[in-house]
Formats: sequence, structure tokens, C-alpha cells
Amino acid sequence: MARKNNLCDFILFGGHGDLAFRKLMPALFHLSKDGYLEDESRIITISRRSISNQEHKTLVKERLIEFLPKDSFTEKDYEIFSKKLLLITVDFSTNEGYDKLQEVLNEFEDRERINYLSTSPAFFGGICQALSKWDLITEKTRVVLEKPLGRDLKSSQEINKKVLSFFKEDQIYRIDHYLGKDTDQNIMALRFSNRLFVHLWSSNHIDHVQITVAENVGAEGRWDYYNDYGAMRDMIQNHLMQLLCLIAMEPPCSLDANDIRDEKVKILKTLRPITTTALANSTVRAQYTAGSSIGESVPGYLDGEVTQSNTETFAAMRVDIDNWRWNGVPFYIRSGKRMQKRNSEIVIQFKPMPHSIFEKSNGASIVDNKLVIKLQPEESIELRLMNKIPGLSENMKLQEVNLELNAPQTQKRKSDAYERLILDVIRANATLFMRLDEVEAAWKWADPIIEGWENNLVPMKKYTAGTDGPTAAVQMIAQDGRSWNDE
Repeated sequence: MARKNNLCDFILFGGHGDLAFRKLMPALFHLSKDGYLEDESRIITISRRSISNQEHKTLVKERLIEFLPKDSFTEKDYEIFSKKLLLITVDFSTNEGYDKLQEVLNEFEDRERINYLSTSPAFFGGICQALSKWDLITEKTRVVLEKPLGRDLKSSQEINKKVLSFFKEDQIYRIDHYLGKDTDQNIMALRFSNRLFVHLWSSNHIDHVQITVAENVGAEGRWDYYNDYGAMRDMIQNHLMQLLCLIAMEPPCSLDANDIRDEKVKILKTLRPITTTALANSTVRAQYTAGSSIGESVPGYLDGEVTQSNTETFAAMRVDIDNWRWNGVPFYIRSGKRMQKRNSEIVIQFKPMPHSIFEKSNGASIVDNKLVIKLQPEESIELRLMNKIPGLSENMKLQEVNLELNAPQTQKRKSDAYERLILDVIRANATLFMRLDEVEAAWKWADPIIEGWENNLVPMKKYTAGTDGPTAAVQMIAQDGRSWNDE
């Protein structure tokens, strides 16, 4: 049980939405259960739904039972958790209800206040303005912004400018839930605390890097949202770029949040622009068609009410970093929906042995070493090495073996990424959150690609649901003499 030292008012805007019920409330429940929230802390849901506080508690209980693992929920734990719950009805169009929020928050004016905006970004500016108007922003107030932060650099700047009119930059926490995963954080530990990898981590020893985030679910249920963003805006511009930065960044001078984010910004600024002439060879976009997923027939992306769309459900590209460490080392990144399986991984492919004594003596083949960092569905780190097959054979035979680098599991339950991120906001630790210049640098790199796709400089490909994506993605990496890790 953790020591209770995190007293706060957690104000959850959009608290009856899918993200709130599926991820945020379960995370808050576990933080409460594990002792990371003071009993006196309050979780104040802001919703347009006008129901009683008791009805709200009943609804939260139903959703927790639905989304929590069966062995995580107990009536005793919920009874303690429910005492923290409070509902306030606010109409974002008229701002009616903020007076009630002011009355509730002013009961404890010196308390840490976390405003989590789990709403459409269209409401971010208005909510922040209302909080300012009702004098609800103090030095101990922070605001959490869920993605997407715009559709391009211009719209992102507009959203951030509105929020920055009322909050200082160090009060703003732009969330990317991938960075809350233990394995993501372990990348820094792996790189900067082990001498073994320090000298290997450059173009001298690494051939290329692959970053894959594949989902087996489609866009159903979120079609209207997804069709406005697509794989590039929804995943690559933020999630995959953050993973790339963790792999490629230079050692920060300390673990201070700004020192780490300084190094990530440097990487984003050294990404080689993908020009219009390079788009066709360096990028692939595609939509899934009807197929089979998880043993069931599933419709294609355009098999609903809308039969035409220029939104990609799959994107792949070669990314180059123009600095001394990574010169000549391509980063191949891809993300898609309705893929063969749910799988997120980073593959560090090392260069081949400069000379093999085995191939000359007995024809034994050597597979190049790989470091495979798996993020989902299970988190793990594996170093794939060559090893002798045991036996009395006259010729030495080799096989590839996996050396697992995973720390022993000391916790009874693996914490969710949102638990880590919410707790870091409460602790005012901004390390795992994106700074304004990070967001803008990522958009500056992504915008020309998006613009080129919208101008149809790269034709839209198709791939069958339940497969590994379009053949064009295989051809893109094959033209460099390489292949995806799952081939």
C-alpha cells in the first residue's frame, strides 16, 4: 500500500464519455485502492448530463464492473472510492453550472486542482476561459489536454494559443498515453544505464529501426472522429514520433522533465523532410476492405453509410534523421487498423557480422541480432542472439535464441498507463508529457506529408482486413533490401 500524500481535486470534464469510463475512472479507482490518493481527495465529474449524484455513482459503479478485471473490483474498495465522487452538470455552450463548480472548489482553495479535459478539442479554449472567468485557476491548478491537438500545425497552434491565454506552459500537460507504459519508460533505462548498449546505439552498429503500432479493431463506433484524422494524425504524428524520439534522442543531462524534452525536440528538428518528390517512394497510405478479423467477417472501411473517403487507415514510411549518430540508419514506421493482430513493437536491427567463420566451415547461417521491445499486447524486451544447438554433431549448428531482459514482476497487478500519467500530473511531474515546441515540431514535419496525400501525390492503396497491410508497405522496405520483422 502506497503512502497517501496526494491530496487533490480531480476535475474530469467529459466525465461520462467513453475514455472516461473505459480508462480514466478505472485508473483513478486503482490509484485510490492502492493508496495513491488521499481519502479526502475528490473526483469531480463535469458532464452535460443532468442526473443526481447518486445516479452518477451508480453509473460509475456499473462501468467499473464492466471495464475492470474481475478480480480488481470489490464492494469494499468501491465504497471508499465512491466517497470521492461528485457530479456537477455544466452546459459548455452557455457555461451554465460553473457557479456550482466554483462553490465546490472554493471549499478547499489551497488544494491541488487537476482539470482533465476529456472532451473534443473544440471545447478546450472555452473551458479554460470559463475556469478563468470564475476564478478557478490558481498557482496549484493544472490542465490535462487529450489528443488530438489539432489537424495540422495551424489548428494546433490555435488550440494551444487559447489554452495558453489562461494557463502557463508549466501548468499544461499534453497527454500521450503510450508514454505511460512501463516498457516505454524502460527504453531510457535500457539505453542510459547499461554500458553494453551505450556504444552499440549508433549507425556504427545499427542497420535500421522499425516501429509498428498495429490494431486488429476497425474504425467502427469512432468512424466520424477517425475519418477526420486517419492513421497519420491519430497515431504517427504523436504516438510513433514519441517512440522514435525515445529511441533516437541523445542522453539528457538529467532526468529533469525539460532536459528530457529538450533532447526529444532536437530529434524532431533533425527529421529529414519528406519532399513531394520523395513521397511516392518513402510513404504508403491505404484503407482496409472487407475481410476476416479474430475469426469473424468484418466490413471494409467504406462499407457503411459513406462510400467515399480519402482518409487512410494504414500508413507506413521511411524516416531519416540527419545527425551524426543516425546518419544512414532508416527508421521504418507503420500503423494501421484491422491488421492481422494487435501488436506494438520497436525492433532495433543490428548490422550483420563483418565476417562469419561458421558459414565457411559448415554453411551455418547467422541471423542478424535484434533487440525487440514489445509494447502490446504484452510488454517485454528481448535480445535475439545466435547460440549453438546442443548435441554431438560433428558440424556446429546454430539457432536464434531469445534473451529476455524483463525485470521480475513485483506487483500483483500491472498498472495501466493512465495510472502513471494521472499520478504524474498530481505530482507535477511533466516528464512524460509533450511540451509546446515538441507538438509544433512534430506537426511541421507531418504537414507536408499530409498535404501531399490530400493532393493525391501518393495513391490510396487497399488491404484486406485481418492482414498485415498493403503489399506496397512490403515493397517500400524491400526496395532498401530489408523486410518487416513479421515477414
